[in-house]
Amino acid sequence: MRTGSSRRREGEVEARKSGITVPAAQPLQAGASDVGLLGRLAAAREAIETQIARRIVGQTDLVERLLTTMLAGGHALIVGVPGLAKTTLVSTLAETLDLAFSRIQFTPDLMPSDITGTEVLQEDPRTGHRSFRFIAGPIFANVILADEINRTPPKTQAALLQAMQEGEVTVANETRPLGRPFFVLATQNPIEQEGTYPLPEAQLDRFMFELRIDYPSHDEEVEVAATTTTGSRAEVSTVLGALELLTLQDLVRRVPAPPSLTEYAVRIARATRPEDPEAPSFVRDLVSWGAGPRASQYLVLGAKARAALDGRPVPNLEDVRAVAPDVLRHRVLPGFEAEAAGRDAESIIEELLGLSRTWQITPS
Repeated sequence: MRTGSSRRREGEVEARKSGITVPAAQPLQAGASDVGLLGRLAAAREAIETQIARRIVGQTDLVERLLTTMLAGGHALIVGVPGLAKTTLVSTLAETLDLAFSRIQFTPDLMPSDITGTEVLQEDPRTGHRSFRFIAGPIFANVILADEINRTPPKTQAALLQAMQEGEVTVANETRPLGRPFFVLATQNPIEQEGTYPLPEAQLDRFMFELRIDYPSHDEEVEVAATTTTGSRAEVSTVLGALELLTLQDLVRRVPAPPSLTEYAVRIARATRPEDPEAPSFVRDLVSWGAGPRASQYLVLGAKARAALDGRPVPNLEDVRAVAPDVLRHRVLPGFEAEAAGRDAESIIEELLGLSRTWQITPS
C-alpha cells in the first residue's frame, strides 16, 4: 500500500511530464516569528496590489477579497458581466504569486476527463509493449480559472468537487494528489441564463466566497479605454512564491480567534436557518434554506485572513461582518415569500448583520 507522500510524489511527477509545474508540498517552516510574518504579509499585500494595478484599473476591493480567499485556503466564485477583466485579474494575481495558472473554458460539451486528465494506451516502439499512461488535465495547477462554470452540465461540474474539497482527483480508480497551494476561482455571468446549468448546492458550498464585481466608475473606464488600446502590455514582478504563500496560509491558521468571535460567527450562520429556534422572524418568513457549518468555518477563517492582511494579530467582530456577505450570499436561499416581497439574499443578510450588532455575545 502506498503512503500519502508517495502518491503525492507520483502526482507531481505526472504533472511535470505533462508540462505543468506544480510545486512540491514541503513542511512549512516559517523561519521568523509570527509577528514578523504578519509584517511581511502586510508589506506583500501592498506590493501585490501595486503590481496588479499595472494591468488592472480599480478593483482594489476585489483584489483584497481574492487575497483573503487565498490566505484562508478557500475557493471563490466571481460573479460579473463579461468584459470586466476577471480573467486578466486572476492570471495577473497568479503571476505575482509565481503560481502555475490554468484556464478552463466551461462549455456544454466539456467532459470530466477534459478537466482531470485521462489514461491513454501507448506502445513502446522498441519492445512493442503496451501500457497506459496518465495525461494530467488542466486541474493540475495552482490557480484554476473555471471560466463560466455554469455553462457545463452537472456531470462535468462534479469533476471539481473532489479537487476542491480533498485536493486530489481520482481517474481510473487511481487517486492523484494535486499540488499545493490550490485554488479554484470560477466566473459566472449573472444576466445570461440561456444554455446554463445552475450550480448544485454541494458545488456552491465548496466556494468560500461569492464575490460580486460591478462596472468601473466613469474615471476608471476612461483609464481602461486609454491604457488598453495601445500596443504595450505592462509587466508585473513576482512578490511571493508558492512556498511563502503556504507559510502564510499556515500563519493564518495560527492567528488566535477569541471565543467571542467564534461564538458570533456561529450565531450568524445559525441565524440564517429558518428552522433554528434563535432565527429572527424575518428569516423564518423569507428564507427557505440557510447556511451550513462551512459558513461558520469560513466566517472565522475569513476574519483571520482579513486581520492578517492588515498586519493585525487578532481579528475582531468587524472582520466577521466584513466577510459575512461574501460567505453567505450563495448559501442563503430566499423563499417564495421573499420573491413576492422583492427581497433577495443580499438584503436579508444585510438586515441580519444589522441585527447582529445588538447581540450580547457570551462564549458557550
